[in-house]
Amino acid sequence: MLRVISGSRKGHRLKAPKGLDTRPTQDRIKESLFNILGSIEKDSSVLDLFSGSGSIGIEFLSRGSEECYFIDNSFNSIKAIKENLNSTKLNENAKVYKNDVLKAMEILGRKGLNFHYIFMDPPYRSNLIVNVLESICKNHLLKDKGIIIIEHENTLILNECIYNLHKIDERRYGDKTITFMNR
Repeated sequence: MLRVISGSRKGHRLKAPKGLDTRPTQDRIKESLFNILGSIEKDSSVLDLFSGSGSIGIEFLSRGSEECYFIDNSFNSIKAIKENLNSTKLNENAKVYKNDVLKAMEILGRKGLNFHYIFMDPPYRSNLIVNVLESICKNHLLKDKGIIIIEHENTLILNECIYNLHKIDERRYGDKTITFMNR
């Protein structure tokens, strides 16, 4: 069962997208992720890439983030995100886009948008992480003191430095790893 674990919408149940294409972030991983981040800035902006159910972006909004952009190319994921935003009444603080992540990031960059937090959980074994990190840098999507959070399979070892981004923390949870990066 997916749920919001803290903040203004604590305990609210969330729907997962239909099908087997998504792996929602487990509650214990989500809780650990937010414990590592500490308190969330109230005026913070969030970019949730490969959003799936939207549970991470919704968790940020529940904890006080001002806005969240959700990007996914799956119809079922977009449907679940919109339903979850409506049921949590957080849709006014959200923008949801059905698009290829790399194309969407170019569009956001052209609009001059940048974010305090960027979360990504790309399909495992897709080799997309380095391309997404390059696009984040190229499109200036990360604010100066922003943090990138990457959920990936633990068999993938990310370099300490990729482009101008540096690994600041990494935690393993069974077959998953969460890597934190900043400039």
